[in-house]
Amino acid sequence: MKALRSRKGMSQEELAEVSQLSLRTIQRIEGGETEARGDTLQRLAKALNITPDELIDWAENEDRGFLVVLNLSALSFIAFPILGIVVPLALWMLKKDKIKYVNETGKKLLNFQISWCILASFFTIFPMIIQIFHIGGSLFREFQIFNLGAIESFILLVPVLYAVNLAFIIVNAIRSYNLQKVYYKPAIPF
Repeated sequence: MKALRSRKGMSQEELAEVSQLSLRTIQRIEGGETEARGDTLQRLAKALNITPDELIDWAENEDRGFLVVLNLSALSFIAFPILGIVVPLALWMLKKDKIKYVNETGKKLLNFQISWCILASFFTIFPMIIQIFHIGGSLFREFQIFNLGAIESFILLVPVLYAVNLAFIIVNAIRSYNLQKVYYKPAIPF
């Protein structure tokens, strides 16, 4: 409640006055000595211009399970690459202020997934552009990996990108469960 009151720019005295509760009641609730219930909860919610449910849910909780789910939700990229952005984005927006570490983890995950989608799209579309417009000439004839041509090399890099993305997601899901910092690099910060 203290963080919410501070965000609203109110002192304890102002909150006590607006909610018609005693200053000592406000201090005890913020100090964790007691919880706001019933009429007190409704008065505080009205004074802070929120619903009682929002006041109850305001405190950030630690939820390892949700952090794991957030990371694993990016696996939806396997079905369709953009889903690797959309699904984690929806989960992140839903809980970013309510669960500890979700905001930081979600931002890193989304930046990585967006960067990955851009890179995967490039390696998928670029060979088609080369083939259609016959771009590159001798430059791309010289580019070879394992005696494959340039176009075949680009196409074979796509499964490698999928494997890398899969590995990052699984490793970071485990790291999240252990409440360790996630590591999604390289990523363009959006």
